[in-house]
Amino acid sequence: MTKPRERARAFCDRYGLRVPILAAPMAGACPPQLAVAVAEAGGMGGNGVVLDQPERIAEWCEQFRAGSAGPVQLNIWIPDPPDAPQQRIDDALQFLTRFGTPGEPGPAGPDHAEQCEAMLAAAPTAISSIMGLFEPDYVRRLKERGIAWFACATTLDDALAAQEAGADAVVAQGMEAGGHRGTFDPETAESTSVGLFALLPRFVDHLSVPVIASGGIADGRGVAAALALGASAVQVGTALLRAPETGIAKDWAAALDGLAPEATVATRAYSGRLGRAVPTPYVTAWNEPDAPRPAPYPHQRRLVGQWRRGESHGLDRVNQWAGQSAAMATEEPAGQIIARMWREAGELLA
Repeated sequence: MTKPRERARAFCDRYGLRVPILAAPMAGACPPQLAVAVAEAGGMGGNGVVLDQPERIAEWCEQFRAGSAGPVQLNIWIPDPPDAPQQRIDDALQFLTRFGTPGEPGPAGPDHAEQCEAMLAAAPTAISSIMGLFEPDYVRRLKERGIAWFACATTLDDALAAQEAGADAVVAQGMEAGGHRGTFDPETAESTSVGLFALLPRFVDHLSVPVIASGGIADGRGVAAALALGASAVQVGTALLRAPETGIAKDWAAALDGLAPEATVATRAYSGRLGRAVPTPYVTAWNEPDAPRPAPYPHQRRLVGQWRRGESHGLDRVNQWAGQSAAMATEEPAGQIIARMWREAGELLA
């Protein structure tokens, strides 16, 4: 195994970084100014585009390029099958009535194929996938245009499938991570939850592509530990949520302050896909004995969106995601956070 600094340097040289730290592409919490700040600090900016129309993807990338020529990744979900048991949808709908009156249904979500075309046209440094794999033809087109494919995985089987399909790097997502879990099979997300520092060596020992560590990393100690365990870079999300450039809702940012690791909740309440979040009254209500299982994705997300457009009470206006490192998040500018994390890691790896 190569030395941590050498491995990180090779990754940085390949993708135009000065620091082996990537901003997690968090849908709804990655404004261009955050990506610019991270890229200008030497890392890789990012954006999750799962909810963005093609024109919004192009606009975001134009705004990013106006502020930085640094590296950036765009991330998208691989769609779930649209069919779902109607009873689960009806049960979730009935449970949501305790939170008020729904509004009118929103417009249909973006077309996945059109989003993929928009990402290709934007030509980022990398396009990353979560919850599955790209089709072979899309992978071929990525490589023809010199765009790297980073594939998120939560099990070795999924990671090996991604490598076989042509992924240039695999993001090892530990169960500590905030936001949605990248498990390929949505029904196994709870049963395959593994901590990063157990998952990471397993990936490194069996993969030939670089591994990017994600989940619970919020300071230089986490960066150094991940690199020592074989990662080539790290990806951080919750660590950046309180940065002024991120601009999340005040109640969400306040909830992260001092939030204990064990207090975060793995929930399907927001979207139907499992994710780690702040234990708000809305989220914890779905764990009550009489609560039904949330509807599958994307039905739960659409139902929640409809209630948010109505006269609701007690329903979070935004998804308050939080990784288990939330208490370590600071209100520093994003560039300072990236620089500090790498400086601390360097001291430990010296």
